[in-house]
Amino acid sequence: MFKEVADIKTSDQLHLPVPEAKFETVVVQPSEHQQAMVAELSERAAAVHSGVVDPSVDNMLKITSDGRKLGLDQRLMNPLLPDDPNSKLNACVRNVLRIYEEGQSDKLTQLLFCDLSTPKNDGTFNVYEDIRTKLIQSGVPEEEIAFIHDADIEAKKKDLFAKVRTGQVRVLLGSTQKMGAGTNVQDRLVAVHHLDVGWRPADMTQRNGRIIRQGNRNKEVQVYQYVTEGTFDAYLYQTLENKQKFISQIMTSKSPVRSCDDVDEQALSYAEIKALCAGDPQIKEKMDLDVDVARLKVLKADHQSQQYRLEDKLMKYFPAEIEKTQGFIKGFQSDIRTVAAHPMPEEGFCGMEVNGTCFTEKAEAGEAILAICKANQSLEPVPLGSYRGFKMELAFDSFQKEYQVLLKGEMTHRVPIGTSAAGNIQRLDNALAGIPARLEKAEQQLDNLRSQQEAAQAELGKPFPQEAELAEKSARLAELDALLNMDDRENDDPDRERTTEKPSVLAELRDRAGRIPPMTHRNDEEVAL
Repeated sequence: MFKEVADIKTSDQLHLPVPEAKFETVVVQPSEHQQAMVAELSERAAAVHSGVVDPSVDNMLKITSDGRKLGLDQRLMNPLLPDDPNSKLNACVRNVLRIYEEGQSDKLTQLLFCDLSTPKNDGTFNVYEDIRTKLIQSGVPEEEIAFIHDADIEAKKKDLFAKVRTGQVRVLLGSTQKMGAGTNVQDRLVAVHHLDVGWRPADMTQRNGRIIRQGNRNKEVQVYQYVTEGTFDAYLYQTLENKQKFISQIMTSKSPVRSCDDVDEQALSYAEIKALCAGDPQIKEKMDLDVDVARLKVLKADHQSQQYRLEDKLMKYFPAEIEKTQGFIKGFQSDIRTVAAHPMPEEGFCGMEVNGTCFTEKAEAGEAILAICKANQSLEPVPLGSYRGFKMELAFDSFQKEYQVLLKGEMTHRVPIGTSAAGNIQRLDNALAGIPARLEKAEQQLDNLRSQQEAAQAELGKPFPQEAELAEKSARLAELDALLNMDDRENDDPDRERTTEKPSVLAELRDRAGRIPPMTHRNDEEVAL
């Protein structure tokens, strides 16, 4: 339905003069504090799922939010924690300084995106202030660093964008919401830094769209993505990738027969958190299987729809069309015999009857037809006479805005009328001479219909070609769901009597971990024995 109303043009079709973007992922190792706190999230998730914690005290959304903060900087959990020199925040600062020095002569600019820990001017720690302080300490003039949040009115925003375009402000920090669509500062942009990841692919598209844009003077630009290993960063990027796989099936200039859902969940399940904390590779396998199974299911649904359409065509469409075309063929054959029985003489005119008057001259017959056209007041077809064994009617086609003579035998042959009297008679003769060509076209149509009917009959009843793959992957996905216990939150019986305390999920997961099937290498792919 979307493709019926959407005219999609993708970048590969538009060929816009935008710079070439080089993407680089900067992976940093977590500190000991981060590792310990990520592990603690697993304990919190197990407690929430067991029902021993009041949701107002702790819940999955809060755990997810803390997991994102941990991936950004440990001081967001406690500002008294040390500043880890190897954090992704400091890695970003080092890249910004290097690019700042390299682009000094051309006053090249940079954007830093971070949706978490935005400046609130209340004295609390935030990454924006921390980055600006470090840049100033490293020699970057304070007036060349700006926050989009300081431009709180349209006039200030317009002035700030102008300064970035001219290179007066060379480092601009902001969030996706405030620095996404409508931010036209691309003139000197050479690098974009993603300190965190958005929930939707559209967020990242908007961010990158600030630099990969017409009007950028640089032929090559850099896009940096910062990830802290062993935290929620990797999972969030994986989730983003899975969402984009579905969206790309719809937002394409091609015409795929697909459907998709973009499930925008912001709270991870307790088992997903456990798998991330434990570094369980099966969480990655499950996510890949989720995508594959969903893809195969929509393909199977499309296959079944095609089978229903084939069945419907075999029962209704083909029999009706074949019968109709056979009727056309019989009609054309009869009209050809009528034409042969009333041939046009080599010299002279065979005569025409118009409104009861017989004309032996072609010009006079043509003039009589034109006179009736000028006098006719009816929008309905009116009797005109006969010619070469065919009855004639006169009709006005309001769509084509022209008069037509209808030669009526077994079939009706429409002939448009012009202003030339003799020319109109010639048009009638040409229409009758063209009946064999229409017969040939109808016979070809009949052959095509029968061929399509045979092909449809051969295709009807064929099984889904990827049924075995779907069954295998669905079984493995169900196995992983059972191992990770991920389906509990969807399959919980709402009528089941709940106790004040549930068994420890963490203990159960540890017990199941020992029963996970071993992995082996075959053809460079990891598969379960």
